[in-house]
Amino acid sequence: MSRPRDIKLLLADVDGTLVTPDKMLTEATKEAVRDLGRAGIQFAVTSGRPPRGMSMLIEPLALVGALAGFNGGVFVHPDLSVIESHRLDPTTAIKTLKLLQDQGLDAWVYTEQAWLVRDKAAAHVAREAWTVKFDPEVVPSFTAAHLAHVVKITGVSDDLERVVACEKLAQTLLGTTASAARSQPYYLDVTHPQANKGTVVTTLAKLQGLRPDQIATIGDMPNDVLMFAKSGFSVAMGNASAAVKAKASAVTESNENEGFAKAVRTLVLRQATA
Repeated sequence: MSRPRDIKLLLADVDGTLVTPDKMLTEATKEAVRDLGRAGIQFAVTSGRPPRGMSMLIEPLALVGALAGFNGGVFVHPDLSVIESHRLDPTTAIKTLKLLQDQGLDAWVYTEQAWLVRDKAAAHVAREAWTVKFDPEVVPSFTAAHLAHVVKITGVSDDLERVVACEKLAQTLLGTTASAARSQPYYLDVTHPQANKGTVVTTLAKLQGLRPDQIATIGDMPNDVLMFAKSGFSVAMGNASAAVKAKASAVTESNENEGFAKAVRTLVLRQATA
């Protein structure tokens, strides 16, 4: 039997992990979160979504702690009041937009309060609006005023190989001025260098008075690997790539087959009480 772990908090990614492919919370997922509470384990969520786009999770999951939106770009209370935020440097924002344009990706710009697009009919805009439950603001161009308050820029394309290539290029060209990682196969998120899911683990540990190794994490995408590395125990979803699974402590089933709920019961709670 494996040694017991002192797990005090489970941090979950949202899309591809906590919700189904149809962006729904199942009853099994809700009950699993309640099981965590009964075991004395806190629960928190992090996502590339804006905080407003996670608000529909707060009541059904009875969330009481900080929510980490924009991959840690903004931490908010459940009433969506801001705890802390990390904005992209305007020069880096301009450089990012040029990079995405040069590589043929559409660009979305997020501030703490707004989601800005140039074409409401562009790929994935309607689906994203349905997911986060609010519409973007359509602008003819991204102005200096917009870029002075950027929390996240997302590059969007259904050419998935192009997104992978752009991720590598962004990491090289932007260097330490930004964090660039895919939150979905078709999304490349660029945020402040301190706005990544690894930093979410250390920030939540600070806010909750925990050690990072007392936090367990679960996710499915390359940007979740950063939080795997900082936490004491990590779970990759069955729908994750082989590369992501290789970085986790354990693997559960997919988000089409109650992978989150099964991970809580067969992995997290067993690890905590082994």
